[in-house]
Amino acid sequence: MGKARNTATADGIDMSQCKICWAIAAVLGLISIVLVTQRMPDSTLEPSQDARAVVSVTPEEREMILEEMRSLLEAVQTIIVANNAGDLNTVAVAARIVGRENMNPRAAEFVAKLPLDFRKLGMKTHVQFDTLALDTEKFESTEHVFQQLGELTGNCVACHRSYRLATNEAN
Repeated sequence: MGKARNTATADGIDMSQCKICWAIAAVLGLISIVLVTQRMPDSTLEPSQDARAVVSVTPEEREMILEEMRSLLEAVQTIIVANNAGDLNTVAVAARIVGRENMNPRAAEFVAKLPLDFRKLGMKTHVQFDTLALDTEKFESTEHVFQQLGELTGNCVACHRSYRLATNEAN
């Protein structure tokens, strides 16, 4: 904080301009995702016995979702341990790994079949991990990391409270 940083690389590239390009690319990517998800049909939800909406998926799709959830949980665990140790570089790296940039592009067709609110909550979570990574580097504050992580894990609670996966061989 307050430290002057040299943003020029050995090649003479001004890194502050690269950051602007990345920010523009991120905004354009987010706009594209929003436009695509608004044009996608919302899948049909079935009521479940425990009041959560049932998201019907094939066994393979269920495993894909569960694998993503496990990677998010692993990132949260890594962030907590690293933040407790004051290792903010590891916090930022772990958050970035599960951010938007590392989402599985092969899953786009499958994701289109998921309920719109389910997709929005998932995207919001990936965006918040990106924000956590950027803010960790910017503010260098373990307290800020815990605050953001508390807000971010609220998405996990909301999703698990609202949805239940069910396999349907007919999908």
